[in-house]
Amino acid sequence: MYSAAGGRDSTKPLAERLSSSYYLATLSGPGRLIIEGTGMDYRRRLLFHGICLFLIGLFTGLAEQHFANVRMALAAHLEGVMNGTFLLAVGAVWRDVKLSSRASAAAYWTLLGGTYGNWAVTTLAASLGTAALSPITGAGHSAPQWQESLVTAGFITIGLAIIAASVLLLWGLRGKAPPPG
Repeated sequence: MYSAAGGRDSTKPLAERLSSSYYLATLSGPGRLIIEGTGMDYRRRLLFHGICLFLIGLFTGLAEQHFANVRMALAAHLEGVMNGTFLLAVGAVWRDVKLSSRASAAAYWTLLGGTYGNWAVTTLAASLGTAALSPITGAGHSAPQWQESLVTAGFITIGLAIIAASVLLLWGLRGKAPPPG
């Protein structure tokens, strides 16, 4: 198990350490949450996923011509690049986001789900050639109704996830700035 300082704590018997709710969710410095003995550094993970999604966006751009809807593939490329950049920006300010451990976890997971999901649903729409919720990039394309409905549901879900994450981030950035140092 890990202590609040982030180091090993073997002074207590294992049974006591496992039963202690203290170890289940302990804050250890800005942007770091310790859950069940494993360190979860949200800031660093956001930066990692930002670069990863940015790279996925670049690879999508290289494959644009192989999709059923090339305009939507361009949109998927841009979604990957822009959402990756968004994750990098959020990771850069994560230390200033003041949320409870539960709200931090919710913000983190909705950010990842929303950003990766945005790229994935847009890529799916490009592959299927749907025009769902995208009249400009979908012009001249159509797909079976179940595919259009699937992509529509995906875009709505992703939109709600990104809005929820943005509201949590805004809430966590409210108030006074921490003192310098």
